[in-house]
Amino acid sequence: MDRVPITPQGYKKLQEELHRLKTVERPQVIKLIEQARAFGDLSENAEYESAKDRQGFIEARIKELESKLARAEVIDPSSLPNKDRVMFGVRVTLEEVDSGNVVTYQLVGPDESEPEKGLISVTSPIGRALLGKRVDDEVRVQTPGGIREFVILKIE
Repeated sequence: MDRVPITPQGYKKLQEELHRLKTVERPQVIKLIEQARAFGDLSENAEYESAKDRQGFIEARIKELESKLARAEVIDPSSLPNKDRVMFGVRVTLEEVDSGNVVTYQLVGPDESEPEKGLISVTSPIGRALLGKRVDDEVRVQTPGGIREFVILKIE
């Protein structure tokens, strides 16, 4: 079983979702199934089918989260040495060479990646290209939209 890096915040978020599914959503869907059974004929009972589908989704998500948490290797970025290079957990500010746009990303594990919030996976094309680089290094990244070039402005 491969270990997957994750920040303490990402690990906590997965734990909270798992707890909510087990303590709130699972009991709610069980009640919905019981109520739908009371309506009688299950062969034409849309409420029953909907509740069973929801139960299947919840149980699958619980198994997925338990697996992710079991494989997680929690890495606290503040405890890592060598803050002058891009590595897991750091925030890196980049300037795109062509457009001049400045963006800041935090490199996180694949299970906590949310690019729209500035969280990119270390396994993404940009994440992999940035690893080990320093301030003022230029980085060329092959993305689905073509090659993009960045200059690293800041690492924190």
